[in-house]
Formats: sequence, structure tokens, C-alpha cells
Amino acid sequence: MRLYLDTADRPLAEPLLRTGLFWGVTTNPLLLQAAGLKTAQLPEFYAWAMGLGAKEVFFQSWGPDAESLVARGLELRAIGEGVVVKLPVNRAGCQAAAELRRQGCPVLLTAVYTPAQALLGALAGAQYVAPYLGRIGEAGRNARAEVAAMQRLLRELESPTQILAASLRHPDDVVALSQDGVRAFTLGPALARQFFDEPLTETAVLAFEQAMKEVSS
Repeated sequence: MRLYLDTADRPLAEPLLRTGLFWGVTTNPLLLQAAGLKTAQLPEFYAWAMGLGAKEVFFQSWGPDAESLVARGLELRAIGEGVVVKLPVNRAGCQAAAELRRQGCPVLLTAVYTPAQALLGALAGAQYVAPYLGRIGEAGRNARAEVAAMQRLLRELESPTQILAASLRHPDDVVALSQDGVRAFTLGPALARQFFDEPLTETAVLAFEQAMKEVSS
């Protein structure tokens, strides 16, 4: 199982990466914009994340057509062996994904909302597809059931493509989808911190510390 941090905000991500529990960092243009990062700074961001133990860093390609997406995807991949190129799951993105995979570049197809789109990802040879769980639910659909259906489809196809669940809202989303066989999740820093914030655990820790003060005096 792998957890990723979905952010380009280094001050928020660093203490979480230092736990050693997160496999890497996922970004997109909106997250880069929010963090004030420019494309020229992506190599520095990559080096920073890898220096903190990340195994993979996701950068999203951009452009109006498949040719542009491929060209920029290759530029992103040249940053480092740990880069996975993100592409939208539209026609141009799927075409670019197939070409990038032909050239040995790992890719993720993002903004996945239906099992049919997960199927496209498998056909393109994508390493990952990223369904937006929270946004599927906000559209009035049974989000967990939709993502579970994607997982069943990929399993039945015996596809190596993996689901990397995104747009998560609560730790229970991770628990429930893990039970359905999903093995990769990307979490915003606020959600990631919730995994560590259990009041009963904090109470127990305080009791342990108090007891140790008494027995070690």
C-alpha cells in the first residue's frame, strides 16, 4: 500500500514526508499555482522531495494537443527517474499516454470519473489512473461504489494499471477503499494530519509520559 501527499506546499508537506510513511508527492497545475511555483522551479521541488525520501513525484503535462503533451511530458520526465507524468483522461491525454508509455515514461491519467475512463487508462498502459472520489460524490453519485467498480474492472482485466485514489475527504475513505482492493491514495496535508489526530491516543500518550516521569525519578 502507498500513500502520497497531494500538495506543492513544502512547509506543509515536509513534516509529513519526514515520517517516512509517504511514498511520494502528487502535484497538478492548480497546486503549483497555489504554492507559487513556476515550471522552472520543478527540478528544485523534485530534488527537495526526493531528498526527504519520496520515491515518486508527479508533475502534470500541459498543452492543446497530444504532441504538446508528449513533448512537455518528456521534458518533465527528464527531471528525474522518479517523475511520473500526469495527463488528463481526455482524447489527447490518452493518446499522449500511449506514446509516452511506448517511450518508457510512466504516466498517470487524472480526473477519472467513470469505470470506462479507467478502462481507457488500462488500454493506454498507464501506470496509474486517478479517480476523484470526493468530486464524484459531489456530482450525486455513489463515489465509493464507482471507485470499487474501477478496481474490480482492472482486476478482472489483469491489468497492471493501478488506481491512485484522489480527492479524498476523510480517513474512512482510505479504509473503505483499501477493503475493496485499492492500494494507492493521495492525501492533502490537512487530511494526512487527521490520521495522526486521535484524542484517545493523545490521552494515552500523556498518561504514559506522566507515569514515566514518576518511575524514572
